[in-house]
Amino acid sequence: MKRLIVAACVAALHVAPVMADEENWQSSPYGPDDEIGAANLMTPEQVVAASGLITTGKTYAMGIPVGRNTPGFGSRELDITVLMPGQEGGRSFGDNKMTYVDDMITGWIGLGTQIDGLGHLGIDNVFYNGNKPEDYVNTTGLTKMGIHNVPPIVGRGVLLDMAALRGVDVVEEGELFTLDEVKAAVEAAGVTLRDGDVVVFHTGWLSVLADDPQRFASAEPGIDGISALWLAQQGVVAVGADTWGLDVVPHPDGSLFTAHQVLLAKKGVYILENLDTSGLVADDVTEFFFVLGQPRLEGAVQAIINPIAIR
Repeated sequence: MKRLIVAACVAALHVAPVMADEENWQSSPYGPDDEIGAANLMTPEQVVAASGLITTGKTYAMGIPVGRNTPGFGSRELDITVLMPGQEGGRSFGDNKMTYVDDMITGWIGLGTQIDGLGHLGIDNVFYNGNKPEDYVNTTGLTKMGIHNVPPIVGRGVLLDMAALRGVDVVEEGELFTLDEVKAAVEAAGVTLRDGDVVVFHTGWLSVLADDPQRFASAEPGIDGISALWLAQQGVVAVGADTWGLDVVPHPDGSLFTAHQVLLAKKGVYILENLDTSGLVADDVTEFFFVLGQPRLEGAVQAIINPIAIR
């Protein structure tokens, strides 16, 4: 599985980045020191307005369990080691015989349900706000755009059911959603996108994970840079999906992760991957109150998350 993904990436490296149509994309509209991008669009007033979507109080965990067998992009994997330090042979601590269990993680942070920070992906070694690797990338952590800088993402969530739009339970891998389809899904949801929204695509692809993890992680349906640009222009803070990479893989024209390039590098819009949308779809939810407070790992590029939807 991992060889398949790596091979696909290598094969596409010769393709020139697309969507380089906008001049001055390397300068953030929020200033030369900006590190949080579209998160600047969130306001307390928007949060209050979005809270009005809570009618039943039902909550939906949008994160999936993450462990040793969770497939990941490229070489990503994760191991959890459980320890009882200093308690070998049944030993305990103190007169009250206190014992405890700890755990340690070894592996990649960008695994399972995750948020991509703005320092994650760029265009020919230029990243959000014109930053280059020599400006902020250290092996000990990012000096700019670290995931710990991202404020809580709270506001209106909008679910776009692409599987329903196409009349299927699961959209097949390699299927590209055109901009017209994305707009049709917005219309079907009965909403108008606005500043501060979090847009989530449902494709049914996450259901493939349990039965065929190799197929799940080697390709996927999704969007490209054209739809990504339109979504960013609507003022969204984040775009996510029930797929591992949001972008269509493989792209029909051979391009690689053009939606990532537009959203992260050009527009400062966060990407959410491997979201569990099944509960929202089952309950016919198109709008919901979205809450995400990611782990504030200092200098990290990404983070494993469990966003919450509330209706």
